Amino acid sequence: MGWESSLIAITGMELEALEEVISIIKTGGNFDFGGYARQSLRRRILHFVSQQNLTLPEFVEKLKLGQVNIGHLVQSVTVNYTEMFRDPDFFKFLRKDLFVYLNSFPFIRVWSAGCASGEETFSLLIILRELDLESKSFTYATDVSMKVIKQARDGMLPLSKLKTYSENYMLSEGTSSLSDYYEVMYEQAYIRNEIRKKALFAIHNLNGDGVFNEFNLILCRNVMIYFTNEQRVLVLKKLYDSLMIFGFLCLGKRESLHDTGLESYFKIYNKELNIFQKVK
Repeated sequence: MGWESSLIAITGMELEALEEVISIIKTGGNFDFGGYARQSLRRRILHFVSQQNLTLPEFVEKLKLGQVNIGHLVQSVTVNYTEMFRDPDFFKFLRKDLFVYLNSFPFIRVWSAGCASGEETFSLLIILRELDLESKSFTYATDVSMKVIKQARDGMLPLSKLKTYSENYMLSEGTSSLSDYYEVMYEQAYIRNEIRKKALFAIHNLNGDGVFNEFNLILCRNVMIYFTNEQRVLVLKKLYDSLMIFGFLCLGKRESLHDTGLESYFKIYNKELNIFQKVK
């Protein structure tokens, strides 16, 4: 079964198999994929199954028999794509506008929700340092996957992506050189510890865990696309409750507050970049 098969419309048999997989994981792995969009979940599970050289029915049978490591499955399915200074125009706007506004507050609390392996968080931390806001800010970075949180805590960066990251950084109008913020040891790159220490990386499940602080700025970009519409509303309400008044919520370019019931609680601060400000 090839990876390209994930592009085909989901079938009734596959949907039945997916629901069975969701039920087994919830019971045996204490993780609920019920709120995840089925097409996205199907694509990720098929990718995992193809790596095991199994068909979907064979995989479900092995899962039933306890012959699949559920923890490994959950970690693989929940990992999201990320890169440093992804969408440079967004980070340029943070630098030139949002953080200038937030500097009027006595302290700036930032939440990078669904941070994956930390590249977006590192980007934030670098901007805060370059704007001399490091001493009056702190960033919380969370993800559901322990695997990527560990990678983020270690500050690991893939050498193969450093050129792209550096280009993104320059396009976002960085004021130095990205190489000033990482070091290479034993053919592996690491964000310098003095950058990482200004963030707390922790496990948090947007689907189940509650509000844990009040923030001036929340980044939850390219995360909602993996949820059902019902779950998207619940998560956005949680993010709303986590924002202080006049705080900012940043979503991905394909995400919005449309049909959530929260539209009147925010004003559109930047329509193109999907940045919203809490007004009540």
